[in-house]
Amino acid sequence: MKTFKELYVAGEIEFEAIDDYVMEWGYSDDERTLAQYLGLNAEEEDAWVSDSEEAMKELLDRQKK
Repeated sequence: MKTFKELYVAGEIEFEAIDDYVMEWGYSDDERTLAQYLGLNAEEEDAWVSDSEEAMKELLDRQKK
């Protein structure tokens, strides 16, 4: 199964879908961290946590194909 990041960078989903992924993770038994579940690297996770969702989105947008 592709991660949120893989699908978003490929242009297959909108950024707002992240909320659905966060909710799915919260209700799952998945042992990965949220960042791992979403497919985020440390820089992207840090931008999200330390700065904002918009800062993380900017990093992901740079990777779009």
